[in-house]
Amino acid sequence: MRFERDECVGVIVDVQEQLFNYVREHERLAANLITLVRGLRVLGVPLLRTQQYTRGLGPTVGSVDEALGGLPVIEKLSFSCCDEPAFSDALTASGRKHIILAGIEAHVCVLQTAVDLVQAGYTPIVVGDCISSRKESDRVTALLRLQAEGIRLATCESILFELCRQAGNDMFREILRLIK
Repeated sequence: MRFERDECVGVIVDVQEQLFNYVREHERLAANLITLVRGLRVLGVPLLRTQQYTRGLGPTVGSVDEALGGLPVIEKLSFSCCDEPAFSDALTASGRKHIILAGIEAHVCVLQTAVDLVQAGYTPIVVGDCISSRKESDRVTALLRLQAEGIRLATCESILFELCRQAGNDMFREILRLIK
């Protein structure tokens, strides 16, 4: 299955201050998330973002928040984004069926959201280098479970180029600049 940018929406899951510094390789994760967000914007792919219990876990990490450029927050208490009516309403309103997922933690909110998206008739694509967990074993196990569930996996670079489709245009040049 090839993904088309006019069928996709990006979702940044719970990249929040109180948890972020505890996830593995958080600096690299932040850089990859920023590249993904900026690339999806270049490609015209709409974005959603969630925050899990903001009062306890704080706002979205500053650098990622800045890349999201004032994108409204969908507040949630459920681990799965799909259990939050505002999230489900936003997905329905987008009219798009392919959901590009990134964020934390891989083995909790990202995993449960991906599984629930499948059950709701969507096709999630989890961006493997844009997810993390506090423990590497949890991230690896999440990736194995996602594969076992038939959920598509990609990397930041691979999904951006797939959505770009061809070289030699301004979008390609901008994506190339972002990934270098």
